[in-house]
Amino acid sequence: MPVSPKLISRTRVVAVTLLAAVLGGSGPVAYAALDGQGASPAAQPAHVTAAGEPYIKTELLFGTAKPDGGPPVTDRQFRAFVDSSITPRFPAGLTVEDSYGQYRDRHGKIERERSHKVTLLYPTRETGPDGRKIDEIRSEYNRQFQQESVARIDDRELVDF
Repeated sequence: MPVSPKLISRTRVVAVTLLAAVLGGSGPVAYAALDGQGASPAAQPAHVTAAGEPYIKTELLFGTAKPDGGPPVTDRQFRAFVDSSITPRFPAGLTVEDSYGQYRDRHGKIERERSHKVTLLYPTRETGPDGRKIDEIRSEYNRQFQQESVARIDDRELVDF
């Protein structure tokens, strides 16, 4: 006996609706299980401690292209800047990563450039003095290499060395 096209169409609609209901309904359950809410006490870790002390993590993004179209800041120039301007202010340590980025300059042009990300970690109790040192570093780089800005990203972290 042939099956009517209307029956096939209705069957597909019902199947798709049921699938959507099942998948849509399981989302909150999955999230609840992942974030620990609604999970049984036996599923929870017996004891969870966060390691480390409260620190601020500051990431600085240094571009290398010059707005006037001049030659970009070289790796050698940037390393010299780190050695003379950043290390003396943060002798306990820092991390430098080479990267590539883009931004919209003050004239609305998208600039693509090699860049460097410097990560600094310092205790939260040093936020005031170290924050001022970071602003000095940013101003110095802008002035020395004719940059429009050095991006600054701050976040609170727990750090253990």
